[in-house]
Amino acid sequence: MADTIEGHAVGNGDLHNKVENVGMKSTKDEQVHEINLQRIRDKAQQLRDDLLRQLNAQLDELFDNFISEVEQIEQASLLGNGDLKTLKCKRSTRKELEKDFKHKKRKNGELPDKIFVQRRSVLTELLETTHIQTIYHIFVAILIVFSLNTLVYDWVEKGTLNLNFDLIVWAFGKLPKVMSSWVCMQLSTLLIVYPAFYYWSTHRRPGPTGVYDIVWLFVAIAYQIAFLTIPILHLVENNMPPASSVIVTCEQVRFIMKTHAFIRENVSRVIYCKKDDNDEENGCPDFSKYLYFLFAPTLIYRDNYPRTKTIKWQYVVSNFAQVLACLFYTYYIFERFCVPVFQNFNRESVTPRALLLSVFGSMMPATLVLFIGFFAILHSWLNAFAEMLRFGDRLFYKDWWNSTTFSNYYRTWNVVVHDWLYTYVYKDVYKLMGSKNRAGPMAMVFLISAMFHEYILMVTFRFFYPVLFFMFAGAGFGFIFLTEKVSSRSWNVFMWVMLFTGNGMLMCLYSMEWYARRSCPVITDSFFDYLIPRSWMCDFAGIKLN
Repeated sequence: MADTIEGHAVGNGDLHNKVENVGMKSTKDEQVHEINLQRIRDKAQQLRDDLLRQLNAQLDELFDNFISEVEQIEQASLLGNGDLKTLKCKRSTRKELEKDFKHKKRKNGELPDKIFVQRRSVLTELLETTHIQTIYHIFVAILIVFSLNTLVYDWVEKGTLNLNFDLIVWAFGKLPKVMSSWVCMQLSTLLIVYPAFYYWSTHRRPGPTGVYDIVWLFVAIAYQIAFLTIPILHLVENNMPPASSVIVTCEQVRFIMKTHAFIRENVSRVIYCKKDDNDEENGCPDFSKYLYFLFAPTLIYRDNYPRTKTIKWQYVVSNFAQVLACLFYTYYIFERFCVPVFQNFNRESVTPRALLLSVFGSMMPATLVLFIGFFAILHSWLNAFAEMLRFGDRLFYKDWWNSTTFSNYYRTWNVVVHDWLYTYVYKDVYKLMGSKNRAGPMAMVFLISAMFHEYILMVTFRFFYPVLFFMFAGAGFGFIFLTEKVSSRSWNVFMWVMLFTGNGMLMCLYSMEWYARRSCPVITDSFFDYLIPRSWMCDFAGIKLN
């Protein structure tokens, strides 16, 4: 009986083990099946993303071509209906005009021209969604917290409320001198550039370029050199503070770019204009078009731009209010995260440990300043002027924050400047060097862009410290080829890491040099003092601590 029971127990145990084995095998098979299904889903998702990416690229190209042709036909219609001056210098019939416009793009391998289309800014459209509005509200909340932090700190530590905003008052000091410089630069572009160009266009003989044209070319070059020199001498003579210096130099560069664009676009029109004996027209645009171009938020000259029908003054006021808020935002960042860290420059500041900590400590505030500067200038400021001037094409930037390659980042970060560099630098060098040498025009674009960026910083800070130049023209140019053929979205992380690192290095190194020049004794009384980094060569024995 006991043996029988034991046999049954053993049999039941074997059966139980078999059931467990079958269950484990079934579970394992289900896991393998689930893994295979997940792999199939991942492959399908990847295929979907690749197809959507290719489809979007093709649709974008088709849409751009469609818009380009529509805009060109509209321009042809304008010429055919009313712009008789330009019509006489181009074609005699509208049919020939449309044929010329259709074959203008990529004719003989030429690069396409900039086409202006009525459209809104990217953030204007994104801010209509609740998710992006919430992010905007978060930044507003941070500004409020910064303000309260400053008020509470002053009340607790000093026993008073400091509402003087001394840093802003000092940085934007000598505004009457700034305005006088701006007015002089504006008047020179109005009273010298256009009258001189009009005189040249009306007094030259029809036909190819000659000695008369070469003489006027040297006059234009001399004017640009004088325009670069005289405002800077005025700026240095009056010892303008940093923010005021930035205003003068940025406006100076803007006027130079606008002047070059106007001359560059209209010289060929004048030269190839076939003027009849009794025709007094010469291909020079009306002064009203030139005047509008000087204030329009674009650096590419056209006789006509897409225009909106009305002006929304509430939208203008809100954009200027956002610029003012961004100014205070930047003030709080420098007041809390920059000045306290770098103002007491001493021997410990240049040790590897302190330098490394300063760079990493500057990454967040520096990148936040980048965001604020982008939003204040490229979105709010330009949209405010576009609205006041009823300027229709408001694509001043694209979704650069989604970039996975640095080439796309540079094309989309500042579309206004990129269009000028593409139209008047890249395309000209491209024609000279040929279509097979793409690196040459790109290198020239980066060189010119880096030079002007460094020029603005050099004049603003009153010292030559080419950190931005080498980072922009060196590492920035190299990253283009490093990320050129990538397709994974994870490279967007790499781009952001590089932006954070680069911005931190810029804020750290330029702040150290700024305060070193206020604390360390002068190395030499000659011009070389502006070229020698004082943070590297500081005589710490004679340092003046704040």
